[in-house]
Amino acid sequence: MNPVIEAKHLSKIYGKGATAFLALSDINLTINPGESVAIVSKSGSGKSTLMHCLALLDTPTSGTLKIDGENASKLKSRKLNRLRNRRFGFVFQQFFMNSNETVLENVLLPLKISGTRRKERKRLAFEAIETVELADKARSKSKNLSGGQKQRVCIARAIVNNPKVLFADEPTGNLDSATGDKIIKLLFDLNHDKGVTLIIVTHDEDLAALCDRRIRITDGKIIVDESVKHTTRPATRTNSKTKPANTPEAKKAKENKKKGVRK
Repeated sequence: MNPVIEAKHLSKIYGKGATAFLALSDINLTINPGESVAIVSKSGSGKSTLMHCLALLDTPTSGTLKIDGENASKLKSRKLNRLRNRRFGFVFQQFFMNSNETVLENVLLPLKISGTRRKERKRLAFEAIETVELADKARSKSKNLSGGQKQRVCIARAIVNNPKVLFADEPTGNLDSATGDKIIKLLFDLNHDKGVTLIIVTHDEDLAALCDRRIRITDGKIIVDESVKHTTRPATRTNSKTKPANTPEAKKAKENKKKGVRK
């Protein structure tokens, strides 16, 4: 089985001459089907540039990049766009939604680009919307949604083409912790239950710890590429650090327990 993504000696330089900036240097990386991979670094260290190159959103200056064994650097623009649209899905920190369009219209967009027939477009879009539990919001304008709902719409849009790989760039960066944990669970459910390869770009160490692998970038170079062993299915950040409930009912139950009172 071919890796879904294979990069060899990948480099990216912005600018020329005295102003040239080496964003990526000699990146060698293989990502296999079904993996969950965290690309971790501080801001400005190259993690987003690496994601953009791996996702065919930017062109490396040198090196080779293969997608499912196919050399992407040899593909013409139209084939490259088709490959990206059919194989990859994207979830960004910024929602990049048309606020005046409905949830359904936003989710339909990748299917329009790929040339899917209208009847099939609606069926696939509704399935994706149901997957993220927003069926009741399908006809709602995007501007009327909460931040968490908007991010779920973005995930629906990302998976509507049934991609092999889902890229998530700081997917919880604009969300509160409780909403962020719901998004994390949804992403990992897609990875565990549907076999979608998940690549997360983040500076969040707790989120990175949930992945199968951690790749650490410093100054455009991979300095760590390590497996993360999980004895059980990883929990979300909240579930892994759950504090006891502090509701009146919980307090009463605690007092009864001390007194030896049973329900």
